[in-house]
Amino acid sequence: MQSIESTALEPTKSEMAGLSTGQKIGRLIPVYGLVILTVGLIVIFSILLPDTFPTLLNVRSIVSDKAIIALLSLAAMIPMASGRIDLTVGYGIVLWHILAISLQTAYGLPWPVAVVIVLALGILTGFINGLLVEVAKIDSFIATLGTGTVLYALALWHTGGRQVVGVLPEGFYALNGTMLFGLPITGFYVLLIAICMWIVLEYLPIGRYLYAIGANPKAAALNGIPVRKFVIGAFVTSGLLAALTGVLLASKLRIGQASVGLEYLLPALVGAFLGSTTIKPGRVNVWGTLIGVIILAVGISGIQQFGGSFFVEPLFNGVTLLIAIGIAGYAQRKRGAVRRITPASK
Repeated sequence: MQSIESTALEPTKSEMAGLSTGQKIGRLIPVYGLVILTVGLIVIFSILLPDTFPTLLNVRSIVSDKAIIALLSLAAMIPMASGRIDLTVGYGIVLWHILAISLQTAYGLPWPVAVVIVLALGILTGFINGLLVEVAKIDSFIATLGTGTVLYALALWHTGGRQVVGVLPEGFYALNGTMLFGLPITGFYVLLIAICMWIVLEYLPIGRYLYAIGANPKAAALNGIPVRKFVIGAFVTSGLLAALTGVLLASKLRIGQASVGLEYLLPALVGAFLGSTTIKPGRVNVWGTLIGVIILAVGISGIQQFGGSFFVEPLFNGVTLLIAIGIAGYAQRKRGAVRRITPASK
């Protein structure tokens, strides 16, 4: 999987300077189309459902339900920045949340030790993925699908198909159950991690290297960027963040079961892919990813409050992804037209 060139869709300052006000708006609408659509949905649902949608209770519900997906989307976008994909974010969370509980209930380990072990295993899994992709030269989709399937099989073997239950320490429950300023603390985890990732990807050399690798790995290598090291590092970071998400899921559910976890894979990938169509379209980015998750959460919440059936969520995920890709394609065509016109006008 290769990323779209990082400057494929973003309007440059020189390009915007030569456009009229109407043309500038026309260029910016596709770029921020997903943001505008998100705000529009919030306004529409707030007007149509004034008693249930624009309430603190609904906001808490959305944050609590979608924080896990947001974290997995951020985990998935790190390898995507380097032009790779990591499917173990969805498969791994099955095993990680089970281990976070069973290490305490079955083996009597203190919860901080159990958490550290799970995080270490997430790092190890990411490192193995990186080796498979960069050293063994296996396509990242195939490599991580294989690794993820192994993790899922280990989860089934470890549980024997049964739930993992037991009394857990209050400190472990507090990882997810704490309320801060009236909102679930998981929302603040997402915000903190997003800010850190945004700084790294946008303002530090590491981020520029990852985007350069995603745009053209051969050119990046010719410019002295150690491609193998950064790609493996991207998978390691993704594995760490996915393991952390598994710990938070365990704290939320308070039971471990192999049937829970895979349903997060598609929404997480959709959120990351949607993130490449907005804010900085043409490349995955932190705030675009969060907008992608938010629009899914807002749309599904509103439709369900209207009495939508159980199939609404996957249907909305798919339709939203198609709309976002359409917006991105329109923006790319517009930019291509502007590039052809601008030299001719000089």
